[in-house]
Amino acid sequence: MAEQTKKAAPKRKAAAKKAAPRKATAKKTTAKRKAAPKSKVRASVRSVENKAAAVERDVRKAGRKAESRLNEIEKSAREFANNAQETSRNAFLASLGFYGKAFDQVQEQFNSLQSELEARRAKADKQYKELIKRGKKVEKNAKGALEEIELPKLELDAIADRKKLDAQLKKVKARFEDLRESVGFKSAA
Repeated sequence: MAEQTKKAAPKRKAAAKKAAPRKATAKKTTAKRKAAPKSKVRASVRSVENKAAAVERDVRKAGRKAESRLNEIEKSAREFANNAQETSRNAFLASLGFYGKAFDQVQEQFNSLQSELEARRAKADKQYKELIKRGKKVEKNAKGALEEIELPKLELDAIADRKKLDAQLKKVKARFEDLRESVGFKSAA
């Protein structure tokens, strides 16, 4: 802008010099009038140019600051996105780890229960065999006791004799109690 003003100023001077020979009286008054406004115009143009240059510097400075701030914001947004992505991945991996650990614990408990069940089955089989053996012994003793008891063939006359029947019943009960004590059988009652 300053260059355009400087180029324009010499043309004006040349025009003023050409116009001066026509009117001699006007030359003095016009030169005085034009000289004062030229300096004011130049000063105001310079001040406008200076202000424009200052505004341009301020705009450039603000642009650099805005660009720097924008770069910082973009960098922070990328960091935030990366951090969020990493956090979500870690949360996913933690949940997978939790389910894996829970599965392992359930598997261990299942294996423990399985082995305990097998041990109980073996123990139950052993107890079952012992009960069969004991039952055979009790059966043998009971058969021997029944053979020792003399039970006559029931006749109509024997039924009538109630006292005789009661005595035989007491004898059988006593023998049964002896048998039960010898076997070690305890009654529930």
